[in-house]
Amino acid sequence: MAALREQGAAARRQAPVAALTAPAPRVAATGRDDASGGTAVRIVASSNTERLADLVPIRMGRMASSPFAFLRGSAAVMAADLTGGADSGLHGWICGDAHAANFGLYASPERRQVMDVNDFDETVVGPWHWDLMRLVASLVCAGRQAGVDEARCRQAAADCAAAYRLATAELAAMPLLEAYYLTTDHSTLVRHDIGQLTETFDRVRKKAKKNTHRRAVEKFAQQLTHDTMRFVESPPVLTHLPAEEAALVVGGLVEFGHSLEEEIHALLDRYVVRDVAHRVVGLGSVGYRSYVVLLEGNTDLEGNTDDSLVLQVKQVRASALLPYLPAGARAAVSFDHDGQRVVRGQRWMQTVSDILLGWTTIEGRHYLVRQFRDMKGSIDPTTLKPSQLDDYARVVGVVLARAHAQSLDPRVLHGYCATTDAGAGDSQGAWDPQGGGAEFDRAFAAFAVAYADRTEADHQALLAAIRAGQLPAELGV
Repeated sequence: MAALREQGAAARRQAPVAALTAPAPRVAATGRDDASGGTAVRIVASSNTERLADLVPIRMGRMASSPFAFLRGSAAVMAADLTGGADSGLHGWICGDAHAANFGLYASPERRQVMDVNDFDETVVGPWHWDLMRLVASLVCAGRQAGVDEARCRQAAADCAAAYRLATAELAAMPLLEAYYLTTDHSTLVRHDIGQLTETFDRVRKKAKKNTHRRAVEKFAQQLTHDTMRFVESPPVLTHLPAEEAALVVGGLVEFGHSLEEEIHALLDRYVVRDVAHRVVGLGSVGYRSYVVLLEGNTDLEGNTDDSLVLQVKQVRASALLPYLPAGARAAVSFDHDGQRVVRGQRWMQTVSDILLGWTTIEGRHYLVRQFRDMKGSIDPTTLKPSQLDDYARVVGVVLARAHAQSLDPRVLHGYCATTDAGAGDSQGAWDPQGGGAEFDRAFAAFAVAYADRTEADHQALLAAIRAGQLPAELGV
């Protein structure tokens, strides 16, 4: 334990938290300081070339709705801002896009609701602090949108960092298997003093319990005959495909089946495909191909069925973080298939995951496959009151620490978080066995406020580019 803790302490001496969280000046292609957001808009626009052209205006419109929405859709921008900064050398599987809206409830294989990180499109092996920096900055952006005053936004960011830090202390002291099995569910949330958030969590939890395949079919499909189900079109969000494209998607389910465990593959083979459609999802993924597949399971003696399964077949690209990672992290893990990368990162970071989580290839493009809306639910951080925002910040800080501790030894991570930065006349820093570290919390909070300011400038630059006709945007979709 002491040797592992010392590894973390040594990493803190190598890269003090003040250096780790210092916002780097953004330099434009001209070599001049770029505080106006031009570089951010260029990075966002460059990613549009890979997307379906008719869906790009929807993506731009969604990002234009607020600074928090801009942050959600610009993981590459933040990675570009963080590259070249101080690095502790402590690398493990990270979400890559750990903003405050990427945490939520979903069903475990035992049909128990758990809360965890729930988006892994950008997952890679990388610096742990990139996730925490993105999370605290997003909390400030979300709080500002909710009308929370500046002091409370900063406090929420600080409390998120403190919860992360204290969670590493708890995990470092737990029996190894107990720490590995630890999940966040309704019973464990009460441990985190979320009194102001309890009612909201209960409401989201009850709604998510009803968010099943049956409910998805009721909402998005209709029964044409006793054995024929079809999705109901709702352009441009939900649209049917040409027969040839639909056949390619169905054909991709073969490779998907082979990516699953043998017994799950056998279960999947018992279903029959009834329909395929394209459905626009999320924010950062808008413009990439994303299909929903309606499958039918068991029937009664009269041939009627109430057994449906909806799969999402979602295109994934190389992580937006990849060009910006430290060299050591970039070389740590490589995958020939980005769907497999996403699955691997998700299984590393989540204690329990979807049994139908897999990957496939369609016309040379990589796809992630998973269940669609399987008791999924989330809290919108932009709707929270000040006290609720702080409670939520602490919960997601704990959840993120647990996710990181799956691949990064929590004893090492705690060694970093609980060591103080070196002060005047103290070249070694000091170990605080009580897990203190107000400077840790303050440093991440200061970064959060500074980066939220930068995000607001980037958002204004995006709006200016849209008004100037440089970028297409369709608002309200």
